[in-house]
Parts: sequence; structure tokens; C-alpha cells
Amino acid sequence: MSDTHALADLLAVMARLRDPETGCPWDVEQTFETIAPYTIEEAYEVEDAIRRGDPAEIKDELGDLLLQVVFHARMAEEAGLFDFNDVAASIRDKMIRRHPHVFGDASYANSTEQTQAWEEIKAAERKDTKGAESLLDDVPLGLPALKRAQKLQKRAATVGFDWPDAERVWDKVEEELAEVREAAASGDADKTAEEIGDLLFVIVNYARKLKLDAESSARDANAKFERRFRHIEQRLSEAGRKPEDTTLDEMEALWVEAKRLER
Repeated sequence: MSDTHALADLLAVMARLRDPETGCPWDVEQTFETIAPYTIEEAYEVEDAIRRGDPAEIKDELGDLLLQVVFHARMAEEAGLFDFNDVAASIRDKMIRRHPHVFGDASYANSTEQTQAWEEIKAAERKDTKGAESLLDDVPLGLPALKRAQKLQKRAATVGFDWPDAERVWDKVEEELAEVREAAASGDADKTAEEIGDLLFVIVNYARKLKLDAESSARDANAKFERRFRHIEQRLSEAGRKPEDTTLDEMEALWVEAKRLER
């Protein structure tokens, strides 16, 4: 195999893996549905590598993600649906179509105008190719909840269904927080869950208004919590102790220590 023809070689490797007689039994058994979770996982691993800032790791994770595309394309080819070349041609044509200012005669004064035109082109595509009845029809159900909330809000905003500024959204945050407290005080678990959902949704909206990505913020918060809790475990281990044998006040002191060390 040659690095010069690496993509063709990869396609050949996948074809061999999927061979019903001589291939890998696990690979042969897979379907679009069984592979989909791995595809999502690999996309997250690419982002994680980027956050770590390790070029070698980014390269490896991008390769893993590319394998997912090749896997899906191979299964589609076997079913007579499409092949990898069709996938590449589709995204090539889409990029040309969505960039008329680069590949055509269109002209935009700034990035805001270009973004608006991009959304208009996408809307026309949805109507022509997918027969979408609602502006929200093709926002993927499989997205993480916070990411999907932001996409729903952004899509609705394209037709003017949006708060005018972040301050108005913050007023709504305070309103929803009060409703969570009221529902929790009533002891109604279903109502409390509903109100917490409303609160999370409007917080996502607030982040969007500040041009922040709520999903990334949540992941950063998870990473920060994990980092600081690991510090607690490490410090207790050094003293021959375990978290379950430690008071909350003692663990809180170590949490504060972890925060101080991060500054």
C-alpha cells in the first residue's frame, strides 16, 4: 500500500473487511444503525483531541472519523444506494452551491450578509430536496440536548422569532428559575422536571445571545468538576484516606484548594 493512494487503499481495506466470506465477522455484521453510535463517538473524540492541542492525536482521531464515513459508504454501496465517490461529490457540490461569492458572481458586504445568505440557501435546499414542512424539520433528533436546543433557537431566529437582546433573555432566566423553585416546593416531580427543562432551554438561549456555545460550556464545566474532584481524591489518598470516609467540609476545603491551584 502507498501513502500516495492512501484513500483508495482505505476503501479497499474496508471492502475486504466487509467481504462476506473472507472478511471480519464483526465488520460484516454491522449496519447503519449499529455503526451510528461509533460515528458520533469519534466526532467527539476529534473535538477532545483538538482541545488537548496534540496534532498527532488530532490526526489519528480524524482518521478514525474518516473510517466511519468509509464504513457507511461501503454499506451503502453494497446495498446499491451510493458509494464513497457519491458522498464526496455531494459535499463538493454543496460547498460550491453554498459559496456563490467564491464560485459565482454573488457579493456580500460582510460576514453577516454571507451568513444570512447561507441560511437562505440551506432553507431552499431543505424545501427542494427534503420537502420540509417546518423550518425545524431537519434539526437532528440525535444531537445532544443543549446543542439541539441552540440549533432550534438559531433556526427560529432566522425568521425573526427571537429575543431582541441578551438582557431580555436574562429576565426570562430569572422567571424560569422562580418557576423551578415553585414547582420543587410543590413536590410535583413531573412539573419540576418540566420547569428545569425550560430553565436549561432559556440558559442555552442566553449563551447563544452572548455568542457562546452552551454545549461546549457544559463540557468545560464537566471537565473542571472532574479535574477538581480528582484533586480531592489524590490529596485524600496521599493521607491514606478515602472520600467516603471524609466529611463534606473537609472535601470542600480541598475543592477550594484545587480552585486556588488553577488560578
